[in-house]
Amino acid sequence: MSKQFDIELFLTGVLTGSHATQQRHVRQAKIIQAEITKRWQLETPWGWQRKHVAWFLDHRLGNRSEATRYYYLLTVRLLVSRLQKNMGIRIAN
Repeated sequence: MSKQFDIELFLTGVLTGSHATQQRHVRQAKIIQAEITKRWQLETPWGWQRKHVAWFLDHRLGNRSEATRYYYLLTVRLLVSRLQKNMGIRIAN
């Protein structure tokens, strides 16, 4: 039995803001991870592609409020930031 990937530890280096904000990002990242894992069996963000995250945002959040989609988009940006930080990649906004 393998150990489950710790998304909270993964985000530690890029989380900022209040404790409540950090906990929201962690909670949302866990939801994103669970949905992508369930659909494509890709547990770690290193295996995700743009299409996987786009699927989540379009199909899982499509009927949610604008505010909810916005907050998930902020979490996705943190995930991307963490991946870029780890790989030494910089992408202009």
